[in-house]
Amino acid sequence: MKREDLSHYPFRGDGAQVQAIEFAYQRSPDQDAERPVHHPVVIVGAGPVGLTLAIDLAQRGQPVLLLDNDHRLSIGSRALCFAKRTLEIWDRLGVGDPMVDKGVSWNLGKVFLRDEQVYQFNLLPEDGHERPAFINLQQYYCEAYLVERCLQLPNIEIRWDNKVSGIEPRDDGALLGIDTPEGSYRIDAGWVLACDGSRSTMRQLMGLESKGRIFQDRFLIADVKMTADFPTERWFWFDPPFHPNQSVLLHREPDNVWRIDFQLGWDADPEQEKKPENIIPRVKALLGQDTEFTLEWASVYTFACLRMDQFVHGRVVFAGDCAHGVSPFGARGANSGVQDADNLAWKLDWVLKGRAGVELLQSYGPEREYAADENIRNSTRATDFITPKSEISRLFRDVTLGLAREHEFARRLVNSGRLSVPATLHGSALNTPDVDAFAGKMVPGAVLTDAPVQRADGQASWLLRETGADFTLLVFGDAPAWTQALEHVRTISIGRDLLDVQGLVAQRLDASPGCAYLIRPDQHVAARWRQPSEAAVRAALATATAQSRAAAAAVAAAVAVAVAVAVATAA
Repeated sequence: MKREDLSHYPFRGDGAQVQAIEFAYQRSPDQDAERPVHHPVVIVGAGPVGLTLAIDLAQRGQPVLLLDNDHRLSIGSRALCFAKRTLEIWDRLGVGDPMVDKGVSWNLGKVFLRDEQVYQFNLLPEDGHERPAFINLQQYYCEAYLVERCLQLPNIEIRWDNKVSGIEPRDDGALLGIDTPEGSYRIDAGWVLACDGSRSTMRQLMGLESKGRIFQDRFLIADVKMTADFPTERWFWFDPPFHPNQSVLLHREPDNVWRIDFQLGWDADPEQEKKPENIIPRVKALLGQDTEFTLEWASVYTFACLRMDQFVHGRVVFAGDCAHGVSPFGARGANSGVQDADNLAWKLDWVLKGRAGVELLQSYGPEREYAADENIRNSTRATDFITPKSEISRLFRDVTLGLAREHEFARRLVNSGRLSVPATLHGSALNTPDVDAFAGKMVPGAVLTDAPVQRADGQASWLLRETGADFTLLVFGDAPAWTQALEHVRTISIGRDLLDVQGLVAQRLDASPGCAYLIRPDQHVAARWRQPSEAAVRAALATATAQSRAAAAAVAAAVAVAVAVAVATAA
């Protein structure tokens, strides 16, 4: 599609208009070619993860072909809670502002036991961050803004109603079979990036599977539209009087829509529970019999925590829900998938530009598999707490909730869904371990925290906005002359290029004059020093791009371990 086609789509319309958008199938010249046409990068799946990945690669100058088996945006709110880190990634891709402008921002949550508030928590208690802890935004709006951005970039081609029906992997790529309304054709892909969701066709075609745990419980999502004076907070009830012996979650969406999650139990019939005549009494029990509302959308889901053994299979790479899936409490699904895209895009870009070998891209597997395991661990613990399956577990939960009214230690044990935070990639082969002592959380592998800054021309800005698409070297004070010779690195002097007007940058990074932080293109800390030398920075760059022997060996070892685990599990 061409840029002028943007006017045909009500991307900034209301919910009904956006969900009604249809993208026309267009015949491609590839379908008439004598031989399969080559495309360097093919992304399968135009959901939030695939769209994010396409934009990131395109902004780096890579031509991208994006295939989707449908011609519509998502129906219903689906992925709803988007975390601060996801918004920071989308800021870099040019879509953060419309997401935040439309979304409902929130930081505060409250936990109730029956009809009494137990305690409240603030997910972003400190000032000095551009973005809130979370926004609530229906997935169809999210996808609309991402598609709009895709259509603004000339090197992204989206083919709607193009379903991948076959794959023949090779050492140098894969041959894809594609079904369309006008028949089938094939294309030759250099890299295939699978982002086609939890029921992944790509995973099935490759003969792969996700393994893990399915929990014996079901929840009902009911999106209701109403005028209410509830504050913009996340409310979670254990054993409320309006839904006894179960749990309920309430939070606000744009357009005066409220999402309500009702725990149903394993014996509930999903088809029956989705009927309006069964949903409306539950909603009235919560809101009051006289409350006027309309039911917008409903769905029933089962808790599951699953992941593939490996995310990288030669030239086929998996990201998002097709690679890993978690229970929805904690908002770890879409947020983790967007972070997958953030990790993968710069590495593939470096490989395609010849800056690094394939070992760099292979590091995506161990890093994001580690993050997936962290999300699954947190999601599993939340699920076990919310839906205890034994009398002992339920007794522990209820005693903990009772103590949480008065005691801080008990509040740390309450788990109504530990909400998504970016994984700190401890032990990554791309990290350079500290040789100097630092305080705080900004260890190698952590995502750089944001803070307000001022440009040299007096314009206010934010630290994360100032980091580039390549590596960034933050130097506190004057930058040494040798930094000018570093390739693919933008050096920023804190004190000359950017002013730390509130002192929060130095405080959060425990930095003093002379300190330096090397930041990866995905804004993870690669290394830090009190007094860096040119040799140390160059070595850290080689490590962060898997070009040192030690880094390459570590990545290869991590891949070998993953393969061995997969073989042992299959046996």
